Amino acid sequence: MKNYLLTVLTTFCLTVPQACTTPQSPQKKEKEKKEVAIQLYSVRDLINNGGDLNKILKDLADMGYTSVEAANYNDGKFYGKTPQEFKQMVETNGMKVLSSHTSHGLSDKELSSGDFTEALAWWDQCIADHKAAGMEYIVTPWLGVPKTLKELQTYCDYYNEVGKRCNAAGLKYGYHNHAHEFQKVEDKEIMLDYMLQHTNPEYVFFQMDVYWVVRGDNSPVDYFNKYPGRFTMLHIKDHREIGQSGMVGYDAIFKNTDKAGVHHLVAEIEQYSCPVEESVKQSLDYLLEAPFVKASYCK
Repeated sequence: MKNYLLTVLTTFCLTVPQACTTPQSPQKKEKEKKEVAIQLYSVRDLINNGGDLNKILKDLADMGYTSVEAANYNDGKFYGKTPQEFKQMVETNGMKVLSSHTSHGLSDKELSSGDFTEALAWWDQCIADHKAAGMEYIVTPWLGVPKTLKELQTYCDYYNEVGKRCNAAGLKYGYHNHAHEFQKVEDKEIMLDYMLQHTNPEYVFFQMDVYWVVRGDNSPVDYFNKYPGRFTMLHIKDHREIGQSGMVGYDAIFKNTDKAGVHHLVAEIEQYSCPVEESVKQSLDYLLEAPFVKASYCK
């Protein structure tokens, strides 16, 4: 009887294996790891509504973001933290401090005189704070359309001087576009082209926001070809989540990054069609899954 039961049990297990073994969960395919920074303006609603910055950074790192671009430098601090505190918080959560959006406009007096002494004193402290925070890049995110070409040239001279000081401190300085830079100043010169032509590549790079170029009725690739090597960083953005609208030709953009001179990608999500946390995750997932996005652009 014992042998009979053993035979029956063995036969049952061989013919119906699922009854005798614990089924294993299917293995999820791991997403490819890629170097993608996030502009923290993307999670401003979480930060501004009293969210725990440490937890927000941890969540971003867990999603797969590898570095951050700040947008809150004020009174020598980043999001209320000293440069050293901010650096430690970002690095403790497994990311790097890459860059920061900050600016200091010129007064009417400085514009007319071309004397930047006071403004540059502000920049000296700003640069020191950014270096202490571990930044590699400082980016000016906005300049309104100047009234005259003389004013625009003054800003180009100013940015060259800021870039020179950044270089001396071991940082790089750049300018980030929106759509208004495709307007003509004095109905003569396209603002962005003039800036590209009258800033020194040794001191000023450009952080192209690809979405705003498209919204300005222009082609990012055309600008890559016209001004090769000037676009050290790209802001990857869409109408809402990255890849959602279909209006930005990301495949063509990413096929031409070598021509552009790209070293870093920064995702920025300004509008959402779902909760913020899900929006920034969907946007990163699009870039991680896109076959035309390389794992790294650092050279």
